[in-house]
Amino acid sequence: MFVSDDTIVAIATPAGRAGIGVVRLSGPESVAVATTLIRPASLTPRHATLVKLLDPADEAIVDQVVATWFAAPHSYTGEEVVEISAHGSPVLLQRIVDLAIHAGARLAQPGEFTFRAYLRGRLDLAQAEAVADLIDAVTPLQARAAMDQLEGTLTGAISRIDAALFDLSARLEASLDYPDEGFHFSGLPETSTAMSRITADLADLARDGRAGRVIREGRSVAIIGRPNAGKSSLFNALIGASRAIVTDIPGTTRDLLTERVDIEGLAITLVDTAGLREARDAIEAEGVKRARDAQRVSALKLIVIDGSAPITTDDRGFVADWSVPGLVVVSKADLPRAWSPDELGPADVETIAVSARTGEGLDELRRRVFVALTAREDLRDPPAITNARHLALVDTALDAMSRAEAALADGATEELVLTDVTAARRALEEITGRRTTDDLLTHIFARFCLGK
Repeated sequence: MFVSDDTIVAIATPAGRAGIGVVRLSGPESVAVATTLIRPASLTPRHATLVKLLDPADEAIVDQVVATWFAAPHSYTGEEVVEISAHGSPVLLQRIVDLAIHAGARLAQPGEFTFRAYLRGRLDLAQAEAVADLIDAVTPLQARAAMDQLEGTLTGAISRIDAALFDLSARLEASLDYPDEGFHFSGLPETSTAMSRITADLADLARDGRAGRVIREGRSVAIIGRPNAGKSSLFNALIGASRAIVTDIPGTTRDLLTERVDIEGLAITLVDTAGLREARDAIEAEGVKRARDAQRVSALKLIVIDGSAPITTDDRGFVADWSVPGLVVVSKADLPRAWSPDELGPADVETIAVSARTGEGLDELRRRVFVALTAREDLRDPPAITNARHLALVDTALDAMSRAEAALADGATEELVLTDVTAARRALEEITGRRTTDDLLTHIFARFCLGK
């Protein structure tokens, strides 16, 4: 695991040329290392200072920089931090890092600055993970959900449930001192009510987290249908570019085309597939196989049926197969409809009419994709949970509370009920990092970028 009592340095801005690049120092010798390199060799806390950065070996000027000292504990890491804003040449920034290392710092490992913030109580573990999510966000909704977690939305929700669990645990433990009384400090009705409330809160959090995972991780959506149904036209319309070749010749698409697109704030990997039919050559056969594979691994499929051509047996077969959740999209809505809804199959199948040419129905389709993937109509308030690790631990706590409620209903003693309540508390403490292992911390912080 990381050493946390020395001084570390790294470039804190992305690789590549830019107007400005930042080199960050953190640790007890940050100011001493920085002042070895700058002239004048003095800094004032929380003041940006324009200075010349020198190579101490020959006093040659390396760059004119702005150095800012964040005195402990009022810094990102809670330690002494100096940030050097220099011109954004990668060569120049690397030289500054090399000079800082020569002056006594060492190169930081990925995530080490945020790890130090966690160790010094500036962030809990859930907030630290939100930092990485915020950096990785590719849609505004992902960024908003990550920022809410960084601000403590999840921490607050967990703390409220944990406080209720702590109170329940205290009453149950106190009752153990009076075994002849039976739930002396918390009567059975009160205990049952408290447990039901906690279980309901955990269930709400878990339900919220399933939508949250879709926001954080994104999902794959496959566009399927028979040849020339309008799949590629729909693909192009949804991504806003002519990515797929569109012709009147059936079977134009032979391979999978994928594109990342923002649909209502969700990072969707949209997959355009070959038309599903009996293949006429080896190349088309491989395309059809890949199309079926893409359908199987997708979270949602868009079944495209040509609204301007008669319904076929294949169309009905696509609609009848719900091995993967799907939406039925009737294409070419700008042309006269060639079939009636009752020809499609089951009466309860809902369809969405769209036109790639005019844009009709595309907004409604985006909305329906969002609802299908999140099971929510909107996300005015982003879910408190977006992380798979957090959701798994909430599920663990929920299972423990369900066992505790069942034990209570079966007339179990306080000691047996308390065992499951304690297990629920342990699971929640792993989310915030109050109880965790070095291996887990290494795994979490290793995915951070260098300099953060």
